[in-house]
Amino acid sequence: MSKLFSPLEIKSVKFKNRIVVSPMCQYSSEDGFASDWHLVHLGSRAVGGASLIISEATAVSPEGRISPGDLGIWKDEHIEKLKQITSFIKAQHCVAGIQLSHAGRKASTSVPWQGKDKVDIANGGWTTVSASPIAFADNYPMPEQLDKPGIDKVISDFVQAAKRALAAGFEVIEIHAAHGYLIHQFLSPLCNKRTDEFGGSFENRIRLLLLIIEGIKSEWPDHLPLFTRISATDWADGGWNLDESVKLAAILKEKGIDLIDVSTGGAVAPVKIPVGPAYQLPFASAIKKQTGILTGSVGLITNAMQAETILVNGDADMIFMAREILRNPYFPLSAAKDIHDQTVWPVQYERAKP
Repeated sequence: MSKLFSPLEIKSVKFKNRIVVSPMCQYSSEDGFASDWHLVHLGSRAVGGASLIISEATAVSPEGRISPGDLGIWKDEHIEKLKQITSFIKAQHCVAGIQLSHAGRKASTSVPWQGKDKVDIANGGWTTVSASPIAFADNYPMPEQLDKPGIDKVISDFVQAAKRALAAGFEVIEIHAAHGYLIHQFLSPLCNKRTDEFGGSFENRIRLLLLIIEGIKSEWPDHLPLFTRISATDWADGGWNLDESVKLAAILKEKGIDLIDVSTGGAVAPVKIPVGPAYQLPFASAIKKQTGILTGSVGLITNAMQAETILVNGDADMIFMAREILRNPYFPLSAAKDIHDQTVWPVQYERAKP
């Protein structure tokens, strides 16, 4: 058996292979509600044979949305449609996961195909918040600095979102602490200029994330996995870096995080990123080898042999795929053939099996 199609158990959850559908924003919600688009989008990738489907960045509050089209889980009414989606995913012998997110200073922007500029309050936008009152770019809103009650609300919003995620049938939560969104804004010294208990030192900058994890763990069952996505580097001088990521990963392992989903960038712009095949893999590898925590690698992983080599070399434990699985929802089915392995096809599609 190949490594790519070998099972992996994390706590009580068994993943049938190592292929994960990475969270990908669809910008196709109204008032945070999932729709038939999400059912078909996520459901088709479950039919396609991945072991874990993680929903797009799902806002824990209305002000936590990147755009007005973002998926949300800030009210109980959101649960019903999400439950329909998770039920279908599970029927395909696949695990349903959700990425909980707050966009912070990168919120209140247009959906990408409308220009990705800020949405003014007069046009349906909202006041954004961050670690410090620094705008991401000229075409982004100027955020307000979160005070202590505001920080307490953010923590509570994540906790309540976790409760709803459980009620909706999700079996994995991924906390989004990457890509320059709110938690990353606290982690990075380029975004966080605070002088209180949430700024300055490494210990202070990671405090919000640790409090969110503590809160979620008070509601999330011990037998279900809890992941965290981080940006391992800001790709900028004076920013968050790999050494801090390794240090953080060791702490998160002690706090009960089961896997680190390792991405990079997003905190500041412009930066020069050496994009290429599996360009983020060295960061996942370093974190895994220096801390022993399970890692997921993401970023321009596009074929079965590439994914298999990553796993065989011990550089990561799961392969998170985004654009390639947008292009081909059935990538896992064809990947098994490419590396001369077997995987279970849906009975409805077996007559097409090569």
